[in-house]
Amino acid sequence: MDNNRKKGTMPLDMKKVLVTGATGFIGFELARQLSEVGLRPRLLVRRPHRAPLLASLDAELVQGDLLSPASLARAVRGVDTVFHLAARASFESYARLKPTIVDGSASLMRAAADAGVSSFVFASSLFVHGSTETPIDAATPPAPELDYGRAKVEAETRLAAIAADAGIALAGVRLPHVYGAHSVLFQQVRKGLAIFPGPMTNRCGHLHVEDAARALREVARQRWTGASALADGHAADWIEFFAVLKELYPRFRLLRLPKWVGYAGAAMAAPLRLLASGPSLYTAGTVTGFNLSLPVARDALWSDLGTRPRYESIHAGIPAVLDSHLHFRWRHPMFDRA
Repeated sequence: MDNNRKKGTMPLDMKKVLVTGATGFIGFELARQLSEVGLRPRLLVRRPHRAPLLASLDAELVQGDLLSPASLARAVRGVDTVFHLAARASFESYARLKPTIVDGSASLMRAAADAGVSSFVFASSLFVHGSTETPIDAATPPAPELDYGRAKVEAETRLAAIAADAGIALAGVRLPHVYGAHSVLFQQVRKGLAIFPGPMTNRCGHLHVEDAARALREVARQRWTGASALADGHAADWIEFFAVLKELYPRFRLLRLPKWVGYAGAAMAAPLRLLASGPSLYTAGTVTGFNLSLPVARDALWSDLGTRPRYESIHAGIPAVLDSHLHFRWRHPMFDRA
């Protein structure tokens, strides 16, 4: 994807939007925000039993699957803006990730092109980059160390080629560790215990889910095009992250393990993963991912959009998440085996 960033001179008049991945963690928050501003988004739902999670939203639900081009053609009909967040979101092998992240995303973009969609916002990942101590911005070239990042880079490239031919404004937002009341990490926090394999000294970008969704909305509204990393204003290491959490939530316990123990556990779980169709957290890629150093430049993307995150650091964001715990009951799709 071309990293030459530009900001449209006129805001995009979004009239009908499609959100894929709306029953996921970030997608749900985006759908909620779009619904609140009166856009009544169309939400693609793959697993019908998760549709009740969306019942509180003023939205239009449509059955669909990234592996079904016919369902995607239905989903994009009459739509001017697509927010694409759906795909297998786990640190597994490239072979398991490619069908949804790469091929499914390309199918959706082709359907969007055929339907005359004008703007496409792709939720990419900071894992398109490799471990570095230099703050990452839009000029930082991709260098993935994980198959997940490799798949995201390939998806960005495929989407860019189709979008260029069709004249679609394409934005790739490379999201960092996004946290919130519904995230995998805070599912563990709610249970009172989290496990971290590694020294926890690597700095990385973090972002509250409300700010992630707001940035995606703003990218589409301004018809911003290009690809860029995004995070809050403070690249914290995991020692600092969990220290803030522990100070505010004393009953929470963190079990720290040597990195090699994490890899050994992932290797032992590998035979079981071969039998499972759903995504898994217990992979070597998960251990690697949590130990990559991925700091993000403070103004990356935000300066182009002319705004700042509501939660400038984890010191503001984590307390807000703990407050949110009082209001939500949620099952992250990673743990939903129904």
